[in-house]
Amino acid sequence: MRPVTSVGAGIAAALATSALFLTAPLAQAQTAQATRVAAAETIGVYPPIQGSSTWDRFGQSPASSHHRVFYNWGYLNDWAVDIYQNPGATVVSPFGTKTVSGHPVTVSVVTVQAGCATRDLADGGYRIGLEAKDATTGTVVGRADVMHVNNKPASISVGATVGPWTKLGETGRFRYSSCYQVNGDSGAHIHLEVINKTRYSCYISRAAGTGLSDTTVVGRVGTTNSGPQQAC
Repeated sequence: MRPVTSVGAGIAAALATSALFLTAPLAQAQTAQATRVAAAETIGVYPPIQGSSTWDRFGQSPASSHHRVFYNWGYLNDWAVDIYQNPGATVVSPFGTKTVSGHPVTVSVVTVQAGCATRDLADGGYRIGLEAKDATTGTVVGRADVMHVNNKPASISVGATVGPWTKLGETGRFRYSSCYQVNGDSGAHIHLEVINKTRYSCYISRAAGTGLSDTTVVGRVGTTNSGPQQAC
């Protein structure tokens, strides 16, 4: 559940990062990932943009096949998608506030770094990694990497706890490069990657160009899908 507060109620291109990001061989990670077991709870995943946004605006980043470039726990993330909004929109955590059974969810920052292989923020902004935990059981359920974040506040650092409307930064335009191939403001987007701590997370299938609000569920962590890049 993602709460709609007085603040939240009115708020609702392709990434081609260098292979330098890959911290483990793909085949090795896939083999290891196949041994993971199911999590006990599920948590909704929402657009990491406050207010309205667009799912895969140009049909170039479907969650069923969009490239995944980041690893967590030694595994390549389960799925990825680009969610679009013009520069200046507030970027927030994509995790819901409660598990499916109503347990509160705690979200903490686990990664803050320049997202592109050049390590130059001008090439693609920040990658901010977030971890969602079932606060009742203490179980880590999943992680999300939010990429192409601009104007990150100093308070967003590794170890920080964030709420559903905590500002992580803003959407932005960066210079055209192999890491960020965008020509206009309409191509500005957040590259979202999601992974389960245990077995595979999933996305909600929808058509390219679908409009989203900040309370639209776009995926789930803690699910028991049989492989990566699968719909819920």
